Amino acid sequence: MKEKYVAYVGTYTHGSSIGIHVYDVNVEEGTLKERKVVPVNNSSHLARSLNGKYLYSIADEGVAVFAIEPDGDLTFINKVDIDGMRGCHLSTDEEGKYLFVAGYHDGKVTVVHTHKDGRLGSVVDGVFHKGLGSVGERNFRPHVSCVRPTPDNKYLCAVDNGIDQMKVYRINSRTKRLELVDILRCKRESGPKLIKFSPDGRFAYLNFELNNTIEVYKYDGNGKSPVFEKIQTISTLASKDDQIHDATSGLCFSPDGHYLFCSTAGEDTVAMYKRDEETGLLETQFILPISGNYPKDLDVFPDGKHLAVVNHESNSITTFAIDYEKKLLIMKGKPMKVETPNSIIFSKCECEE
Repeated sequence: MKEKYVAYVGTYTHGSSIGIHVYDVNVEEGTLKERKVVPVNNSSHLARSLNGKYLYSIADEGVAVFAIEPDGDLTFINKVDIDGMRGCHLSTDEEGKYLFVAGYHDGKVTVVHTHKDGRLGSVVDGVFHKGLGSVGERNFRPHVSCVRPTPDNKYLCAVDNGIDQMKVYRINSRTKRLELVDILRCKRESGPKLIKFSPDGRFAYLNFELNNTIEVYKYDGNGKSPVFEKIQTISTLASKDDQIHDATSGLCFSPDGHYLFCSTAGEDTVAMYKRDEETGLLETQFILPISGNYPKDLDVFPDGKHLAVVNHESNSITTFAIDYEKKLLIMKGKPMKVETPNSIIFSKCECEE
């Protein structure tokens, strides 16, 4: 037996796709080979438990959870209703007690209790965001696009794409309820989308769908309330010619945390930034095309040498070798066909050679 990897790709199921696609990963070559498809209605986002034992998926009915078997196969455990419209983003807390669900369609943050045996329990709390964006021409009511706990597990960040805010909550340990402790008000019409924290937990990276930028923040959770200090704004675009049709989308780190990658739809590119680990600041290395339309999500292979991009509109996955020195992406084979892919995760497994 040798340690290897699988990739899980969540898809919309309006057409021929039926759920989560499971791929065997050739880490050395930077390629994927489809193994099977696990049925889930509109598995638009995936998240893995911190202990690596369970995979959570958005579903029309709420949220589904699967056991990750030693060979990477998925075994259905259960599914729960989240008392709202279908979610769009999932994350877990650092202790494995809760699953957080972002509601784009209804502007809701939902907290679901998780059991030690992997089962999803009841909805612990749900908060609907309120407020309006600044311009009536766009869909400007609350749209929670990302929920992610801070690395110290003290707070929950809820990014709201519709009202240009990130609300910061604390879970009251006694009542199990969300308590609003702060609001990060972003630039009007910027459309914040996703937040990621550096591996050491000192910096936060927030990308913006409408003005196609990434903002870098120093994070400090040591005081009575969280502090997010903005230290940089950097573009995700190769060209400024047609920004109105561009929408920054996916965000991920290299496994060593030295680089940050961001995809942008419309322009259909991936940007790579070198990250200064002391200051947190980003330096653009390249912004290159990804041979697909609407790169919704992306992830770096476990070896840090290859990149996979799921392209929602061209129904494809494209993989690349990353040349860090020459600042290039080299495509690995033809695009793989998969209908309306939306999310990708690499996961360790044990398989026979």
